[in-house]
Amino acid sequence: MQAVFLDKGTFSDGVELLAPTGISDYITYDETPQDDAIIIERCKDADIIITNKVQVNAAVISKLPNLKLIQLTATGMNNVDQEACNTHDVTLYNVAGYAVKSVPEHTFMLMLNGMRAGIHYHQKVSDGTWQAKGDFCLLDIPLIDLEDKTLGIIGLGTIGKRVTEIARAFGMTVLWAEHQGREPRNDDYTAFDNVLARADVISLHCPLNPQTQHLINADTLAKMAKQPLIVNVARGGVVDSQALTDAVNNKQIKGYASDVFEQEPIAADDPLLTLANHPRVIFSPHNAWGSKSAQEELWQILSTQVTDFIEKRSI
Repeated sequence: MQAVFLDKGTFSDGVELLAPTGISDYITYDETPQDDAIIIERCKDADIIITNKVQVNAAVISKLPNLKLIQLTATGMNNVDQEACNTHDVTLYNVAGYAVKSVPEHTFMLMLNGMRAGIHYHQKVSDGTWQAKGDFCLLDIPLIDLEDKTLGIIGLGTIGKRVTEIARAFGMTVLWAEHQGREPRNDDYTAFDNVLARADVISLHCPLNPQTQHLINADTLAKMAKQPLIVNVARGGVVDSQALTDAVNNKQIKGYASDVFEQEPIAADDPLLTLANHPRVIFSPHNAWGSKSAQEELWQILSTQVTDFIEKRSI
């Protein structure tokens, strides 16, 4: 079978991405423009497409008669037309469970930097501000401990549960938010609005869907009584960027620590960029998932899935 990997460059250099067993013709591209004609040309003979973020729409799928499998190198499947896959008998696989170490650890990197103004203090050391002041230490922005603080988690999958374990090791109280507008399903969960009101830090781990689009908006931000730090390692669209920016500027919340944005790479006119010099704001370029070990685990899971698919098709 022929497999075409459309955006191999989304992986780090040094991560070995060998062809899964059963692939006889393996073609890779570091990146592929978001152009239907180019995608079709590159995949015209493909039995399998491997991709991370290239959008594979119905028009593309309909023009690829050999296509049997689209294998994503990610968990989210928003970039593929799933209805078209069903119509044309194309199987769609994603990969889950590969970043259960990487994303929680990145979550706490963001959280600690926000609570302890880490980027702010790095800049004050490197730009000469500390030296000019002359004191043995600089404490112009308060350092906030995690111990004894309340963490509200929105989105309780495998990653949310691992974040819970780490938070409790820091001595935090953890609240699991029930879906907005629903009664808590059991005693382990807390009503959504109650979590917003009680949390010192809110960490987002939910998928992006019609129910979570702009879940964090002007109305929900107004319910955050303790002016929390918000950490987003979910999807950019879970947060209304303008409302979030306004909330930081109006001191409704302490700050914002995010790995994800509504447009990626972030749009030049995204209002969040106006917060770049805020002492409790830190951004990373959607790489929370991408520790070397997580990438290697992802490829191992993917290779097993693709090989199993090929073996089943040959029976």
